[in-house]
Amino acid sequence: MAERFRLTLAQLNPTVGAFAANAEKARAAWEEGKRAGADMVALPEMFVTGYQTQDLVRRRAFHEHAMRIVGQLAKDCADGPALGIGGPWADVGRLYNAYFILQGGKIVAKMLKHHLPNADVFDEVRIFNIGQISGPYRIGPLRLGTPVCEDAWYEDVAETLAETGAEILLIPNGSPYRRNKLELRMNVTVSRVVETGLPLIYLNAVGAQDDQVFDGASFALNPGGELAMQLPPMEEVITHLDLEKGEEGWRILPGRMDLQPDEWEQDYHAMVLSLRDYLAKSGFRKVLLGLSGGVDSALVATIAADAIGPENVRCVMLPSEYTSNHSLEDATAVATALGCRLDTVSIEGARDAVEGALSHLMAGTQPDITEENIQSRLRGLMLMAISNKFGEMLLTTGNKSEVAVGYATIYGDMAGGYNPIKDLYKTRVFETCRWRNRNHRPWMKGPEGEVIPARVIEKAPSAELRPDQRDEDSLPPYAILDAILERLIEGEQSVAEVVAAGFDRDTVKRVENLIFTSEYKRFQSAPGTRLSTMAFWLDRRYPIVNRWRDES
Repeated sequence: MAERFRLTLAQLNPTVGAFAANAEKARAAWEEGKRAGADMVALPEMFVTGYQTQDLVRRRAFHEHAMRIVGQLAKDCADGPALGIGGPWADVGRLYNAYFILQGGKIVAKMLKHHLPNADVFDEVRIFNIGQISGPYRIGPLRLGTPVCEDAWYEDVAETLAETGAEILLIPNGSPYRRNKLELRMNVTVSRVVETGLPLIYLNAVGAQDDQVFDGASFALNPGGELAMQLPPMEEVITHLDLEKGEEGWRILPGRMDLQPDEWEQDYHAMVLSLRDYLAKSGFRKVLLGLSGGVDSALVATIAADAIGPENVRCVMLPSEYTSNHSLEDATAVATALGCRLDTVSIEGARDAVEGALSHLMAGTQPDITEENIQSRLRGLMLMAISNKFGEMLLTTGNKSEVAVGYATIYGDMAGGYNPIKDLYKTRVFETCRWRNRNHRPWMKGPEGEVIPARVIEKAPSAELRPDQRDEDSLPPYAILDAILERLIEGEQSVAEVVAAGFDRDTVKRVENLIFTSEYKRFQSAPGTRLSTMAFWLDRRYPIVNRWRDES
């Protein structure tokens, strides 16, 4: 009879610093594996602490606490399958990103991460020490090799494990989402399978931490790159995977195979999950936002309704004399379609009071952006007052196009605790609204159908801070602006390269200057969901004060 091995994979959502809750999730997964007759239960990278911890893990009290939790888990899970779990390991003044194998009441193996990522959102070279390449370990009939996350992106760790007797590669990960990331992971891991000839299991965490979304989408590959299992993105899953040893060695038997949604659905799900987790992990149950009648706030309201339920979303209309009847009607239509509460607070009296208080200083000057920004800042003040009074987190609603060029008022419409569309360009905002109107999924808590009226999507965008104002009075058309921004930000192209692609040089230079001069605003902006290769925070770290400009 062929030898068999059952592995329980726990694609779960930890919380940074919630040691007891994370350990309880691990124990529950282990119990489920035990009931299913598993030989081993595996959890993702740094599961004990949650991920990413950033500098928090460097605190001695923090990592020592985590290590005690691992020791206790070993004792709690002594009578049953082995347990694989990620966490920190400190030894002789050195700190490592480790993966522990717990069996029989003790730590029987410990893999130390060898390749420390130091790009994109990661700077683990700052935090951890480089671990030596660990050899394989035996659980029952199977010898497993475990490259920890980044270790799988290089040939040497997997090659060493294969040469020293590993019969399968189990890769625990904390790999954050960005658009089309699964394809990249597949390409890398297929290379490892081809090089080693070994089956491979890629186990990724799920859930959000700050701006990052860990999207799960775990999978398994047999030699030759054949897909044996694919788990869904953005969802917690515990599944059992069976392996069988035949004449050609161990092979993964077919497991569950979940279809992977397109990039529009994955982006939307990421924004919903990140907001849901940011609120839950921060202790907030309700949100509010300024609902202007425009497309950005309509989309944020919809994401919030899908994340925590429309009954937990307060929309506030803050009209002035420049607010059109269309905007009032559109805000009402969005709130009604979603089933959210809508309150109205006029800012006219407060604006008159502020302008009156400043009149002796501003006498003899002409109205300009100063007066416009007073309106925006009064809205921010009133929304924050409501937030404080009722314990509802204020959401900001600026899209990536606006955040990039500073088309937002600091201490005004930028006020708030989280921005789910911060990494979504305006042109993508329009299409995402259309996508949500056409689609509804079980993980959405808001209603199905057209929740954002077509008129909201199709009308010309306006801040409505002066008569007949349009965004394109101050900015290039969004289709042009976004194309330039993507080349300058995601593509990191020179001005000359962007111009060579067919864009007007004066427009490109103007956009470049707006990006640089808005750095101080972004430095003070709310965090938001990371969707791209160059989100505004850890992906792109520029000085606030910068006199250089590209003259190419």
